[in-house]
Amino acid sequence: MRLERPVRPASGRGRERRVAVLLTTAMGVSMLQLFLIGALGPRLVGEAGVSRTAIGLTTTAGFGVAALLSLTAGRWVDRLGARRCLVALLLLAAVALALIGSAPGTPALLAAVALGGLPQALANPATNKVILTTVGPGRRGAVTGWKQSGVQLGAFAAGLPLAALAAWTGWRGAVWTAAVTAALIACWAVRVLPADSTAAAPPPSDMPRARVGRLALFSFLLGCGIAAVNTYLALFGAERLGLGPVVAAWPVAVLGLAGVAGRVGWSRRADRHDRAEGVLLPLAAGACGAALLLGAASWAPFLVWVGAAAVGAFAVASNAVTMLAVIKRADPRSAGRDSALVSAGFFAGFAAGPPLFGILAETGGYGPGWGLVAAEFAVAAAVAAPLRLRAGAPR
Repeated sequence: MRLERPVRPASGRGRERRVAVLLTTAMGVSMLQLFLIGALGPRLVGEAGVSRTAIGLTTTAGFGVAALLSLTAGRWVDRLGARRCLVALLLLAAVALALIGSAPGTPALLAAVALGGLPQALANPATNKVILTTVGPGRRGAVTGWKQSGVQLGAFAAGLPLAALAAWTGWRGAVWTAAVTAALIACWAVRVLPADSTAAAPPPSDMPRARVGRLALFSFLLGCGIAAVNTYLALFGAERLGLGPVVAAWPVAVLGLAGVAGRVGWSRRADRHDRAEGVLLPLAAGACGAALLLGAASWAPFLVWVGAAAVGAFAVASNAVTMLAVIKRADPRSAGRDSALVSAGFFAGFAAGPPLFGILAETGGYGPGWGLVAAEFAVAAAVAAPLRLRAGAPR
């Protein structure tokens, strides 16, 4: 007599892995336009006649819109549901990328990038809410780290495969390829995520407003510095270090890979403590040192690789920790609102940082620009210091 083996139900861990992969790719798509414009900056300047100042303004257009919409995007996510908003942001990103690839000049390019600010505003609220509703508490730190690292995987994709594709098809072909990819991921999201439930109006947030405000200010300062590095690193390599258009994009890819490791590693560490924000001070201090290394690369070019990796490992990782700090304290019904408020600070920094760097680069060279980035990270460390004292130094 043959005994039948019992049929086991589908593993919840397997579902969480699929959700983690989806959220990781969605975060990468939501900000892919930023990294593409940065990585393809030398081609945009040389082939499309876009000025260095205009390159900075593209980032301002996208993240200025994202910062403004983030003030209400969290409420949309809480009321409409994470699945609907996640699919919508992927489709909007596909449309924005297609318009960027079709832009006949700088005004149209800026308008297309501004449209891309909407999916950026929806990204953190929607993905954080998905984590709270589909992932168990013991796995949220790891999933948060991975999904936030999706942004850096987007940087890697822009800096290596898409930049290489641009050498073959032109910069427009590379951007159109990214648009098609975003649309395909939207179709996948429809299949993977559970349907949104109809819920009553979300309750008021239980996070202290002062704490949310400090996290938003910290995110603003980090966003200023990170956006400047993302936007001008490839151009710095091409104009100051003598790298070719393809090789000049490689430091962006290095930053992206280091950011993946940093976000996953630091999020896992922060998840072991009740107050994840206790690790933000050392992250900001490390980011300040990374910016100084980039400035020193003008005299020792090999330091550009070390500095890019350090920006990823410290500065970029901090955003994952701030998101985890929100997730650990937020009510699932109002998580979108709290996530969006912190994201608004980050996006405002992304809007403000590149133009300031661009002005300094135009008038005084790249040295003062990297000095500004170091100062922004140093002030962020000062803002984070009280959070570390309240949380206690993580072991």
